[in-house]
Amino acid sequence: MIDHEDDLDDALPEGPSKSQLKREKLALQALAERMASMPRAALERLNLSTATWIALDETARIKDVRARNRHWKRIANLLEREDMHAVHALVDGAEARERQETAQHHALERWRTRMILEGDAAVAAFVDQCPAVDRQQLRSLVRAAQRDTERGKPDAPRKLFRFLRETLEGGS
Repeated sequence: MIDHEDDLDDALPEGPSKSQLKREKLALQALAERMASMPRAALERLNLSTATWIALDETARIKDVRARNRHWKRIANLLEREDMHAVHALVDGAEARERQETAQHHALERWRTRMILEGDAAVAAFVDQCPAVDRQQLRSLVRAAQRDTERGKPDAPRKLFRFLRETLEGGS
């Protein structure tokens, strides 16, 4: 009797499945989109091929959605030939910086809102955290922001936000 199971095992392909290959291609396409949105100065640290640079530069002129999707596939194919460790490190670093900036922005918004709602108590808490702040200017900006918030005007709260941002960036 012939054992057909051994023949079937030999016939199965080795390596990643078709689904896994498709997921990897889609991940490269997403990476291509992310890279196209990054500033050129950041990408210049990578040693990309001329063909990849040309494809990235062409991205801005492509407006049609279907053409752009084909373009992402083209860049993904070009990226397969690049040093992916350096590309991933650059993109991951940029995403980490964006998350940090977003978190800082939200913290500043919370401080501004708290100061407008709570007044002197929140100002005192902020002064405790950042003792080098100009207290008089901060109190003046908080009072103006409280008045403008009651009137529905955005000017003074924006000035307060800018002051808080400059204070925390200067203190960092």
